[in-house]
Amino acid sequence: MAEEFQVIEHGSSSPIEKPAASQDQAGLLFLDYELPADRIAQEPVDPRDSSRLLVVPRDGSPLEDRYFRDLPSQLQPGDLVVMNTSQVLPARMRGTREATGGKWEALFVREHPGNIWECLAKTKGKPASGEWMVTECRQLRLRIEGFTELGRWLVSPHQLEPAPVWLKRVGTMPLPPYIRKGVAGPEDAKRYQTLIADRPGSIAAPTAGLHFTEKVLQDLKIKGVQVVRVTLHVGPGTFQPLPRENPLAHQVEAEWGEVPADTSAAIEACKLRGGRVVAVGTTSVRVLESASQDGKLRNWEGWARVTLGPGSRLACVDGMVTNFHQPGTSLLMLLHALLPADRIREAYQQALAGPYRFLSYGDAMLIRPQ
Repeated sequence: MAEEFQVIEHGSSSPIEKPAASQDQAGLLFLDYELPADRIAQEPVDPRDSSRLLVVPRDGSPLEDRYFRDLPSQLQPGDLVVMNTSQVLPARMRGTREATGGKWEALFVREHPGNIWECLAKTKGKPASGEWMVTECRQLRLRIEGFTELGRWLVSPHQLEPAPVWLKRVGTMPLPPYIRKGVAGPEDAKRYQTLIADRPGSIAAPTAGLHFTEKVLQDLKIKGVQVVRVTLHVGPGTFQPLPRENPLAHQVEAEWGEVPADTSAAIEACKLRGGRVVAVGTTSVRVLESASQDGKLRNWEGWARVTLGPGSRLACVDGMVTNFHQPGTSLLMLLHALLPADRIREAYQQALAGPYRFLSYGDAMLIRPQ
């Protein structure tokens, strides 16, 4: 198959391998760094807002070591925070092939018209169109209808209920392979979701939002910082490694998103009063900038296709809350739309030198707006 199932979620299944991309020809990008395996968080902290927060001011002033509960103190009255409401689906399925008894494993990607599911899957041998698969719990049968150009399975379930309904019955939480080799425990069903997640559709968590607690949200309100919502459903393209040759030419696979009318109105009002827009996570940045391609943000629904990196002109976002990302990914490249390469390198070096924890269950960074 064109894609390896092990790398579809969050880049390489071996987090300390050499990344797919290091820098473009002009040396503008910081995409290559050594990430020791013992710095990859295997469990979330409790409470959520006790995670560390590295503050990286965009004006070049010194970095600051904080805790996430300090986020409200780093913003100003009149600022606005944008969070992603997407909920992670229990998208991982396992089972057997009816004809052979062989094992298969799949990750649901999205639902197509006509009750067709697109899945990233693996099994021994080459399955054929028309073949039936059954899940481990024996509750769901899936018929292979064909394959995409990327080698993904197109399957139809034997029942007509929507995918989120069935996945809740037969699926498990799709932890990335660098967390306990992808094996989810009972607590992950809650901790691998943000507090505001209410729109099922992602195959990975918008992890920058995992640090928020009710207290942080309340403290933001007291500070005079408004919190609004968008949706972007995380798909496999976000985490595909960048190509070694000319990473700037890479296009991130489209992901479905929405910017509601009340959110676009709140952002416009924030800009008019001189406030700053702080997006929570790369997902929120992508959907806001996709909805602002003509320079003006409006209520929007569709496929977010924008790929951000060095030289990108951001029409909406002034700052960002983000986790620490794997080398060689479009997630790390997106930071270059807000910070120069040497500033990103400085931040990551300080995080690696200190006690910061990396990737999905790790600590956070605030790119503080000017």
